[in-house]
Amino acid sequence: MVRVAVLVSGGGTNLQALLDAQDRGELGAAEITYVVSNRKAAFALERAKNHNVETGVLSKVMQPDPVKYDEQLHDMLAARNIDMIVLAG
Repeated sequence: MVRVAVLVSGGGTNLQALLDAQDRGELGAAEITYVVSNRKAAFALERAKNHNVETGVLSKVMQPDPVKYDEQLHDMLAARNIDMIVLAG
């Protein structure tokens, strides 16, 4: 299995299309296992939760230092053994 994280920022229509494709078995060995948003109110997080996908939030407000931001995002993804990142909004 290829563990996929999807990075989102808004309503999550691209994420929903990916989740629907996953439900239809169209992602092959890939499975969306984590969704991260830079906005805690992003509806995409609800879409993920509705598909039992773990979510996280990391914003520039939460971590304004760009080096630490990158490190924190890396740590979030590494802790979940993410193999692939998809940018979806």
